[in-house]
Amino acid sequence: MDVLSAHGDAIGAFDARVRPLTDDDWARRTPDDDWTVRDLVNHLTAEQLWAPEQLWAPELLAGRTLADVGTVLDGDVLGDDPVDRWVDASVQAREAFLAPDALDRVVHLSYGETSAAEYCAQMTFDLVVHAWDLARATDGDEVVDPALVAWALHYAEARSTLLDPGPLFRGPLDVEDDADDLTRLLALTGRRR
Repeated sequence: MDVLSAHGDAIGAFDARVRPLTDDDWARRTPDDDWTVRDLVNHLTAEQLWAPEQLWAPELLAGRTLADVGTVLDGDVLGDDPVDRWVDASVQAREAFLAPDALDRVVHLSYGETSAAEYCAQMTFDLVVHAWDLARATDGDEVVDPALVAWALHYAEARSTLLDPGPLFRGPLDVEDDADDLTRLLALTGRRR
């Protein structure tokens, strides 16, 4: 599976868990210790956004830097209609990655310049893990497409420093030798199935 295919599938996996959310779901706790469902959806929506009516991914793909963006994405970006805000952001971010030569560009992230393909892969990995988080938080379907999980696991295993304990992840957990890919992926991010 190439990164663009994985990205599309990952957006679809997360989207399928966002659209059915009810008013009662937004305050539920997620496997991310400090986040509610709203916090989680806000996080992934903010990854797609740059500012009202503009988008983070398209702007970074166009060469803007995080310094250019500033603190626009601090706080709540979901507003009164969080599902629609997520849908709008994800559709437009997806279109930005599908633009001709988009993955050949360089983007300016907090830690420096990286390829747009790597940026897309990072966002894809995040979507896959958080699709499971959202399902767990809402008692939804925790099954994620095995091909997508395999892609995310391969990506994570190839970038061991990405998963170092810190503000993003608690650090890897041990798993049994015969653990399936989803269990392994979740354990790499400090989660138990």
